Amino acid sequence: MNLKDYKIVFLGTPDISAKLLEGLVEYGFNIPLVITQNDKKTGRNLKLEESDVSKMANKLNIEVFKPDKLNKDYQKLVDLKPDLLLTYAYGQILSTRVLELSRLKPLNFHASLLPKYRGASPIQHALLNGDKETGITLMEMEKGMDTGKIYACEKLDIKDDDNYTSLKNRLTDLAIEMSKNYLVKYLENNLVGTIQDENKATYTRMLTKEDEHLLIDSTCDEFINKVRAFSLTPGAYLLNGDEYIKIYKALKLNNQILFNIGTLNKFQKKLVLQLKDGIIELCQVQKAGKKIMSGSDFLNGIKDIGNINLK
Repeated sequence: MNLKDYKIVFLGTPDISAKLLEGLVEYGFNIPLVITQNDKKTGRNLKLEESDVSKMANKLNIEVFKPDKLNKDYQKLVDLKPDLLLTYAYGQILSTRVLELSRLKPLNFHASLLPKYRGASPIQHALLNGDKETGITLMEMEKGMDTGKIYACEKLDIKDDDNYTSLKNRLTDLAIEMSKNYLVKYLENNLVGTIQDENKATYTRMLTKEDEHLLIDSTCDEFINKVRAFSLTPGAYLLNGDEYIKIYKALKLNNQILFNIGTLNKFQKKLVLQLKDGIIELCQVQKAGKKIMSGSDFLNGIKDIGNINLK
């Protein structure tokens, strides 16, 4: 088959979407149009910043479309008559009318082993729950929340040292490899979809700032899993009064209770936190307005570790 004969419109927004877009173009898929979220105000100066997908599309000389609401502004798709709509972390739910503008059934790469972890935050939830494996599902888009037929699904082991950043990148690499095989077969009508088992469906939700709060009454596993789920972005945090202390890496040292539960301490020259079932080392931390530093460097800047009042 000649991939250039098939017009694919790619919809995505964050860095992982940009990485997949680049991989698709490098392999030879014909993507005449990219749809992404509108530019957002960021930073202290509220400067308009385009999405990672927009930046990548510009680098690849692909036309970019940034509708406020694609479900109301889709004439560009009507005019283009795409063979396939393909999404990966776009950020808007598409109406049936928009989905029907794809000649072939539209597809989505979803970062879980569906029907497990439908919804907005499957990667984070796999880490929060301490899962040992996850994967990528190539599925049909329909009006429901990740309920469409499954065309391909491949597993990926979650490493003990994986965090959100490393895992999302490894999953995107898997999506790129899957596109070279399964997406080509789909364009040739050589893939058969299977209906999801609704009895096994679980859902995730949009995570909030409060979800990033590290609770001092957690178990060691719960605490470390939350650190992994929000690292390196946006970073899970402890509260010292009203001051945020972000934690980017934590390791369990032992099962001992040597200090008051929920307190920071110096132990074996390490910055540690006593939890109810053991002691964990805080390996990478960041005070508000400062750079990420090691736990030992954090200790060097603290005169009295006992004065830190966590909540």
